[in-house]
Amino acid sequence: MNVKQYLDSTYLKTASQAGLSEVENNVVVTNAISEAIAEGFKLIMIRPEHVALAKKMIVQANSTLLIGTVIDFPEGKSDIESKIKEATEAIENGADDLDFVCNYNAFKNGEIDVVKHEVLLGTQIGLSNNKTVKWIIEVAALTDKEIIQLSALIKNIVMSNFKEENYASVFVKSSTGFFKTENDLPNGATIPTIIMMLENASPLPIKAAGGVRTYDEAIEMIRLGVKRIGTSAAKTIANGGNTTNQY
Repeated sequence: MNVKQYLDSTYLKTASQAGLSEVENNVVVTNAISEAIAEGFKLIMIRPEHVALAKKMIVQANSTLLIGTVIDFPEGKSDIESKIKEATEAIENGADDLDFVCNYNAFKNGEIDVVKHEVLLGTQIGLSNNKTVKWIIEVAALTDKEIIQLSALIKNIVMSNFKEENYASVFVKSSTGFFKTENDLPNGATIPTIIMMLENASPLPIKAAGGVRTYDEAIEMIRLGVKRIGTSAAKTIANGGNTTNQY
């Protein structure tokens, strides 16, 4: 199994989050893109401000590496107009995958129409531009019941409004990897949460993000049915190692 083709190599820290200067953080981003090209990963997942750089590097390297970026990251609280504006700019800069943070707080508060509206419009802008769309539901912020309900809600919106041929391009994704949990509980993908997502989002594909830290865990996720895995330690995992990275 070529595990590298399941891996979205990820670097999403701002300079302040990484404890670096902007120049130093840009070096880290550049190195992450270079590594993803050299290693043959599926995709490099970076913040919107770095998409144009990645596009330039990929073209120069004549690489097939895809570019993913996050929209309304990491809390997902912005209105849909702001999300669409950010997504449009990312598309113009060369992004292939748009990973929207779903407004899970609105969902938890019973504002279901807000979530339905953003999933519909966000998916529309992605698919109309031949992009892959992923909806991050932030499983660590949800109860099991909410994971099931939100996964099903996204599925139902996609199935009701888009053609079957588009289903494979709309993912439900577990986590940002940045959610702060109490008592160091898992903040990303776990086997139970991924099973719930698989059972309730199908036929939409699932991306496991946050918490996959070993090659064996990655293989287990793939065997369950996950189509993508987001990790900031893609090279380590691909080489059979373990990591303590949180996302």
